[in-house]
Amino acid sequence: MTALTDAGGERTTLYCLGHAGGGVAGYRRWPSLVGPDVDVVPLLLPGRDGRRREPRVTDRAALLADLMPILAERAGTGPYAVYGHSMGALVAYTLTRALTDTGAPPPLFLAVGACLPPHVATALVSAADLPDEHLLPILDRLGSLPAGEMARPGGLWHRAVLPVLRDDLRLAGSLRQAALDSVTGGQVDTPVLVFAGRDDPLAVPALLEEWRGWATGRVEARTVDGDHFFVGTPELPRLVGQACRDRAAALAPGGRR
Repeated sequence: MTALTDAGGERTTLYCLGHAGGGVAGYRRWPSLVGPDVDVVPLLLPGRDGRRREPRVTDRAALLADLMPILAERAGTGPYAVYGHSMGALVAYTLTRALTDTGAPPPLFLAVGACLPPHVATALVSAADLPDEHLLPILDRLGSLPAGEMARPGGLWHRAVLPVLRDDLRLAGSLRQAALDSVTGGQVDTPVLVFAGRDDPLAVPALLEEWRGWATGRVEARTVDGDHFFVGTPELPRLVGQACRDRAAALAPGGRR
């Protein structure tokens, strides 16, 4: 049964995808920050946190087999939106595009943060199999390396996190290739919200404007405070939550589309 708001309208389910090498801890505070009538549902990929014993997914087919049933079920019952951060943005795009192919109702919008569009090359695109001495400096520039004892070669981060991150980079490469394919990729038929961190050294705000070629409809870009990992700041969930309410109101009977 779809939950209803006090005003009698349907609540929006906001699905959230995390960055490479991580889980969904960055969304821990989102339920208290998105505002009313929005239910935050982080989607944890296999191979980490509570799903750490499951095989990690490294290609588009395995990703869709894992997550598509969740979104497809919701698409048939009520409004939903999708936000993905960094690699999670590619996951969010892929899911949204695949839902279009099935004929399912699209999300209210696709929101992407800290992620260059699929056609823009980055230092990380083909970095999954680089030796540590080449990969780690790239991650360090992004602020992805731990400090202190955690960064010691052979330590816990190198043993537990780095293998996950490498597989996530393989997944990201697969998703970028599929996005550029005429059959599995192309534009999405839903509005796209693009968020950039003002101090992000990788997904700089000017390049994120390139997402405008990946949607048939409106693409709106916003710059927020923070570096590559601004997902944990209070500003982002407030903006995404308000977008859920605005879009739901626009699509309601009598609303302005």
